Amino acid sequence: MQRTKTTTNILNLAFIAVLSLGMAGCSTTNEAVYVGEEQIQDPFEGYNRAVFAFNDAVDTTISRPVAKGYRAIVPKPARTGVKNFLRNLKSPIIIANQLLQGDLEGAGDAATRAAVNTLIGVGGLIDVAGDEGIQYEPEDFGQTLAVWGVDHGPYVVAPIFGPGSFRDYTGMVVDMYADPIHWWIHNTDQEEWFYARAGVTFVDRHDELMDVLEELKISSIDYYAAMRSVYYQHRAALVKDEDPNLAGITEIPDYDSF
Repeated sequence: MQRTKTTTNILNLAFIAVLSLGMAGCSTTNEAVYVGEEQIQDPFEGYNRAVFAFNDAVDTTISRPVAKGYRAIVPKPARTGVKNFLRNLKSPIIIANQLLQGDLEGAGDAATRAAVNTLIGVGGLIDVAGDEGIQYEPEDFGQTLAVWGVDHGPYVVAPIFGPGSFRDYTGMVVDMYADPIHWWIHNTDQEEWFYARAGVTFVDRHDELMDVLEELKISSIDYYAAMRSVYYQHRAALVKDEDPNLAGITEIPDYDSF
């Protein structure tokens, strides 16, 4: 069965926009900025700042109030269960990317987590494997490309999706199309589950990040530059299989969560 035109447009929108900007960036020169020793190209800073301001307005007027309502209504144990369930759904993509990166131990841990949490943890609601010391390790095709030596490319802020790079947004689209759950949903004409998963993920991520982003915004002289710096530090830590929180790096949204 074929997916609906509406859903196809949603899946392609971010990639088409970023692809266009990436192609334009080939002929655009701009002074580089640095995060540590890493050189960051932001040739679309004017555009990015405008979209960043739009996203911040959406966050202030819609996302944050929804997240606050979710936090007020849903008890913390239930919210943790939702997060565990969403992470468990990403297991096939995580395992595939671990294998593509040549990390057999990581792939084995991810497969063990998926099996244990699905069978014993009530479909993934309870992180039984994590309690036994097998911790969650997010992996995506953007990280795989980085392991293969692909640079970030131009920095891009996409509407709603937020900060990213040409490499990481490419990885997001590959992961979305490679996800077996995604294919099952569309091949069985159950589009409502696609939107439900996206909606729950959106609320869960904003609940998790609401306090951190508010603190970053208040403490930053330039919120845009601070977020850009945090994004690159966060992604660099993930590529190295480091915990960004333990490294003192602010957690920011996973670009592939939707």
